[in-house]
Amino acid sequence: MKEQTEVRTLKKGKYIMVDDEPCVIIGLSTSKPGKHGSAKARIDAVGIFDNQKRSIVQPVTAKVYVPIVERRSGQVLSVRGNIVQLMDMEDYSTIEIETTDDMLEKIEVGKEIPYITSMGKYKIEIR
Repeated sequence: MKEQTEVRTLKKGKYIMVDDEPCVIIGLSTSKPGKHGSAKARIDAVGIFDNQKRSIVQPVTAKVYVPIVERRSGQVLSVRGNIVQLMDMEDYSTIEIETTDDMLEKIEVGKEIPYITSMGKYKIEIR
């Protein structure tokens, strides 16, 4: 799910959709309005799920999409290779999330771990 907002309301650390990918804003700079044009904003962002850096330039009055990112917790049911099967603690649904090898060291069967979900994608968020 996503909602629409103006570029002027965005802040560093918030989320934005760039190239249909949910991203977190790491840099935001605005220019002053010129003689013949409106103020522009340059937004630097990193993809939540693919860690790819993206940037866009938009007028501050332009509308952009902001993804709805939910932080949830789930209990680890099983670990097969680098795929972790979780049971959501709110609605008891099961999901499978692919993760990295260094993240697997922190995951134990039966433990509760936090994860994030947005736009039908999931990511384990252990720090």
